[in-house]
Amino acid sequence: MKFRVEREALADAVAWTAKSLPARPPVPVLAGVLLEVDNHRLTVSGFDYEVSGQVGIDVDAETAGRVLVSGRLLAEITRSLPAQKPVQVSVEGARAEITCGTARFTLPTMPVEDYPTLPAMPTVAGTISADVFAAAVAQVAVAAGRDDTLPVLTGVRLEMDGERLTLAATDRYRLAVREVTWRPGTADATIQALVPARTLSDTAKAMASGDEVVLALSQPGAGEGIIGFSGSGRRTTTRLLDGEFPKYRSLLPDSHAAQAEVTTGALVEVVKRVSLVAERNTPVRLRFADGELTLEAGGSDDARASESMEAKYTGEDMTIAFNPQFLLDGLGAIDADTAVLSFTSPQKPAVLTGYSGDEATDKVSDYRYLLMPVRLSG
Repeated sequence: MKFRVEREALADAVAWTAKSLPARPPVPVLAGVLLEVDNHRLTVSGFDYEVSGQVGIDVDAETAGRVLVSGRLLAEITRSLPAQKPVQVSVEGARAEITCGTARFTLPTMPVEDYPTLPAMPTVAGTISADVFAAAVAQVAVAAGRDDTLPVLTGVRLEMDGERLTLAATDRYRLAVREVTWRPGTADATIQALVPARTLSDTAKAMASGDEVVLALSQPGAGEGIIGFSGSGRRTTTRLLDGEFPKYRSLLPDSHAAQAEVTTGALVEVVKRVSLVAERNTPVRLRFADGELTLEAGGSDDARASESMEAKYTGEDMTIAFNPQFLLDGLGAIDADTAVLSFTSPQKPAVLTGYSGDEATDKVSDYRYLLMPVRLSG
């Protein structure tokens, strides 16, 4: 096997494929990436029995073939090669040689015959605009759990109902829900899937530059649940998470007793400043009154901070406290000029959404971020 390729294209393809490789693979070959050349097309593949990734790029090939080499090492090498210069890769026996300018690397190969076959793409479920999908996943995945002992909460729930695709994630302390329009393969399709949040985030981000993303799902009864995504010359599959996702819709209140509208950027800056004195697990208090919001925080060493800002507020005066990082995550996700916080009581979850503009028709209602308050003592 021998081919030439642009350094940037090769480095990008290898980096994305190697990103999901296991740090401690159960068998050595799973630490490798498979390079396959056929008809001037290079396919870079990775698979760890949970997640598969595959990228195709054009190359100037002299001879076809396939080779398996260490994924993380190849990613580090291709990233460090001289920029704006072509890379030549050739395989002779049990060695792969990589040349770029005057830089030359020789890598041992792994037995290709021991490498597992990547799963086929499941049945296409529908398509969605790539940038819309990437934005929706980013908004929701921020609320997914990081505790692997609770795997159900580390996923993003996808609900496909006709032309509406709903994404939801929760770690028990906050809940993010986003609804988008997509193009289903079957008009009356109603499908649910629980996808690992980390894999979904990496995939959506990598495919954001394309026109659209194709979603594919294994049919019920077809064996293990698998979801696949393809776009921007890339495709990935991952096993679905088992377990029942919380019935989150009942948590979203259908009314509120008080509501505040605050400039998003200004509130982010104030939360960041005030929380400088907040120690780990120390909340930031928000005191709402007519026309004003005051934020306060304190630490165990008597450090205190407070700052007031303008806020359009309706309802009884209220003091409520939140984890500052969780609040910042929500403010960063709403993607709107004005943050709208809706409350029922200081002890019950608040809903954060937003809008851009002054008209009610401009309100952003397709994204909601539910945040549990921190109970205040005294």
